Amino acid sequence: MDIIPAIDLIEGRCVRLTQGNYSSSRVYDSNPVDMAKRYADCGVRRLHIVDLDGAKAKAPCNLKVLEHVANAVDMDIEWGGGIKDETSLCMAIDAGATRVICGSVAVDNREQFKEWLSRYGSTRIILGADVRNGLVSTHGWLKDSGVTIDELIKGFLPAGLSQLICTDIERDGMLQGPNYPLYVRLQKDYPEVDVTLSGGISTIKDIETAHDMGLRAVIIGKAIYEGCITLKEIEQWLLNV
Repeated sequence: MDIIPAIDLIEGRCVRLTQGNYSSSRVYDSNPVDMAKRYADCGVRRLHIVDLDGAKAKAPCNLKVLEHVANAVDMDIEWGGGIKDETSLCMAIDAGATRVICGSVAVDNREQFKEWLSRYGSTRIILGADVRNGLVSTHGWLKDSGVTIDELIKGFLPAGLSQLICTDIERDGMLQGPNYPLYVRLQKDYPEVDVTLSGGISTIKDIETAHDMGLRAVIIGKAIYEGCITLKEIEQWLLNV
């Protein structure tokens, strides 16, 4: 199982939101490159970076940060936020993203997303589905789409979808544990898709539980910044699995 630390960006700085609320943003570290280096040093292979400014602006805003991170560490970087057209997609890839997360565009322009799956490959294009009250939210979690996550996944399976990051917005940043039944069900119902758990990871025990349940990847954000999970714990877990 992959452990994927998250770096959320506002104005080039590392922040965390609570339940997707921009007014709740808290700055934890002004240097994302330093954070990325710390993660690389403890053995993490994959990094999750979200451009929160880009999500609101509908276009990437922090690509220079992505460039600096990609040049500083040898990691698999997944990037999301503001990817609404092919120009933005290519800019993210050119700046150093090895995978690109597409959320709003996958809901608003499904044919475009299917074309990207075909053109760039399902190992590079990730479906980002952020869920609140059973429905997918878009545009930086500010808009409810009225589409269920199952409707979205089923629509893209014929196009080769193989990667999903699902965030339970109600658990995100709350440090109260993940919604395990949601992720276990999704992984069971769609075995051809690698489902990444996002939202609620608060202790190393949560990671162990996700692993024992057969989940394939987890994203950790606030728990690291708040010291609930230490980099030493992550390093030891990675060494022992």
